[in-house]
Amino acid sequence: MAIEEGQPAPAFTLTDGSGKKVSLSDFKGKNVVLYFYPKDDTPGCTKEACGFRDAMTELGKHDTVVLGVSADDADSHTKFANKFNLPFPLLSDPDKEMMTEYDAVGERVIYGKAMKGILRSTVLIGPDGKVKKHWKRVGSVDAHAQEVLEALKSA
Repeated sequence: MAIEEGQPAPAFTLTDGSGKKVSLSDFKGKNVVLYFYPKDDTPGCTKEACGFRDAMTELGKHDTVVLGVSADDADSHTKFANKFNLPFPLLSDPDKEMMTEYDAVGERVIYGKAMKGILRSTVLIGPDGKVKKHWKRVGSVDAHAQEVLEALKSA
């Protein structure tokens, strides 16, 4: 299934770093920033996560929650979140089933070699559960949180 703006976001339930089950339906009535990233505690993923962390006050003004998703396990998520004081849940999708459903798995180039992996992408879901915006490939990890914030402001 392709993620399309204006269509309902696929339902999901994943586990966060503390072992708690988190579902999209938990956030009905709120904006949800669902961002997908390759690996905890790597340079690009850290910049992106810290960008969202630093934008939380502004995002909160738009009744928005942030959820990070990768294939890393709960222990890795907990260490990453604690190391960088991340105030939002990091969800584990070890089988990449949910990420596949959200078009966040595909071919990427690492060190000049094409391979299948997690695509750095983001889906902004509105309070009605519909996709407001889909960044199929995040360009700049440094500027991405601000791009998301601008999309919220203009919605």
